[in-house]
Amino acid sequence: MGVSTFGPAAGRASVLAVDAGNSKTDVAVIGADGTVLGAARGGGFQPPIVGIEAAIDVLALVVDEAASAAGLPRENFVNHISACLANADLPVEERELAEAVQARGWGLSTDVRNDTFAILRAGLPSGAEPRGVAVVCGAGINCVGMLPDGRTARFPAIGQISGDWGGGSGLALEAMWFAARAEDGRGEATELARTLPEHFGVGSMAELIEALHRGRIPFVRRHEMTPVLFATSEAGDTIARSLVDRLADEVVVMATVALGKLDLLDEEAPVLLGGGVLAARHPRLNDRIAELLAAKAPKAVVGVVTAPPVLGAALLGLDHVGATGEAHARLHAHYV
Repeated sequence: MGVSTFGPAAGRASVLAVDAGNSKTDVAVIGADGTVLGAARGGGFQPPIVGIEAAIDVLALVVDEAASAAGLPRENFVNHISACLANADLPVEERELAEAVQARGWGLSTDVRNDTFAILRAGLPSGAEPRGVAVVCGAGINCVGMLPDGRTARFPAIGQISGDWGGGSGLALEAMWFAARAEDGRGEATELARTLPEHFGVGSMAELIEALHRGRIPFVRRHEMTPVLFATSEAGDTIARSLVDRLADEVVVMATVALGKLDLLDEEAPVLLGGGVLAARHPRLNDRIAELLAAKAPKAVVGVVTAPPVLGAALLGLDHVGATGEAHARLHAHYV
């Protein structure tokens, strides 16, 4: 993954770590001993919407701020850039983004990975080998796996066209679909027909649909429907529970396929859950995931990742430069 060019290392920080999601970007400058020298947070990274160069222009503002906080120049100030980026869904996209990041002249080498790899690396114990599987469910859903020898398992994770189901946005649309049909008589009754419009302060699904369609309620607010779905499920609604159960099934399918691709089904290996939906630890969802994994991958060790993903990007960077165990531990302690 990524693009690398090497040169003299004197007078530079060790790693520039980037975790860039759709809604926010975290950047950290890491010294050779694992010390966080500077950090900054900025806006989202959305090359499919604004284009690669414009997206990296936004990233550059955050990088400049982090470099300034570290007391370093804004060019050629690190040995290695470890960037875990949203929308780097295919190897070709990782290569394109790595070339564009490398061209900014921040460091001597660049490695770009999908941001799910940051969740996986951040969830492993300090000093652990980069080995295991991570499933992330935030706005979308994705799964990756990796081994210390560099082998990986992954999915395109582009949406419905690549076979994906789930994620906060997908769950919101499913909830709307069932609620709309329940209200107008085309589908089975569900409390979602009451709880969704109630959340937005309107009297019916018809009013909610019109408000979303006409823009009176910004469509971006659909992410608010996912917590409503889980609350409705916890209250016992059959349809809402079926959606939660289906998400658990999907998480387990992705995890077991990735484990199988890496020959880890019969070995003890971490399966790490991350992203807003999974990190919220909804009892029905996470309990069902644990139950199904126990049947399909009995040696899998399930964990929930709460550490910031920028830690994972930074640890991957330290892995790349061959940093000491003490450096890894110091960095890990800073964030966990």
